[in-house]
Amino acid sequence: MEMAQIRYVLAAAKHLNFTRAAADCNVTQPALTKGVKALEAELDAPLFHREGRRILLSDFGRSMLPHLQHIADEADTARMIAQSFRLLEKVPIRLGVMSTIGHLRLARFLAQFEKAHSGLDLAVSEGSVSELAERLDNGEIDIGIMTRTEPLAAAFRMQLLYPERYVVVFPPDHRIGRLDTVTLRDLSGEPYVDRLACEMREMVMEVCAERNITLYARFRSEREDWVQAMVLAGIGFAFMPEYSVTLPGLMQRPLAEPAVERQVCAVTAPGRRHTPAVDAFLRATRNFSWPG
Repeated sequence: MEMAQIRYVLAAAKHLNFTRAAADCNVTQPALTKGVKALEAELDAPLFHREGRRILLSDFGRSMLPHLQHIADEADTARMIAQSFRLLEKVPIRLGVMSTIGHLRLARFLAQFEKAHSGLDLAVSEGSVSELAERLDNGEIDIGIMTRTEPLAAAFRMQLLYPERYVVVFPPDHRIGRLDTVTLRDLSGEPYVDRLACEMREMVMEVCAERNITLYARFRSEREDWVQAMVLAGIGFAFMPEYSVTLPGLMQRPLAEPAVERQVCAVTAPGRRHTPAVDAFLRATRNFSWPG
């Protein structure tokens, strides 16, 4: 039983005419007739009754038709799956990552994903929340790895990857090291390094103002590497997401009061059709064992 023979029978059953069925299958009528007869011989029963140029389905043909259609449908599905896997390796994934997201955890996921989909083209770029949101909206990136906010949740689809608490980071000889957890009151009057790119910065500053807590910023930067380097150099402490701390030698304690946490999400634009590669990426994020 060959797929071409099954397609010939289905076309003949649709048109009840071998000439029109042959045109539908893009073959000659003798080739189609030969294929139908070969399948009938293999099944040892006629699928059609022939009355000159007119053909009718036999009782056996009517009973076989759903099974032959099922075989044809399964073959089409198999071809679509194979095409999707071929496309998976040809269409790049454009990933935008918020600049404050720690790269080590994300890199572990990307390494596992690449191993499972070797040959896939992945392009990663960084940006602020506003920059990535604009690029998502314009179709310049396929997925954003960003922190959940109410405006983002209202405008985009968001899939939670992991929660991440904020910690206080400091050099090894800092007095904070004597504490198990740290409150804002413990930090009042301490020099600190201001992370200008922090999406939680304004909220923390507002709480400090409400509680008359004074923080003296001795250094300000939007770059995570500079912030960590200056903390390690003894300039002051900093507030950081716990998975963003990458510089060896830095100490950290949980910020206990107020406790601050963010949700890191995979963000996509609603209503936009995903490529097979993007669909595979999003499925992989749901199955990955993220920290926390």
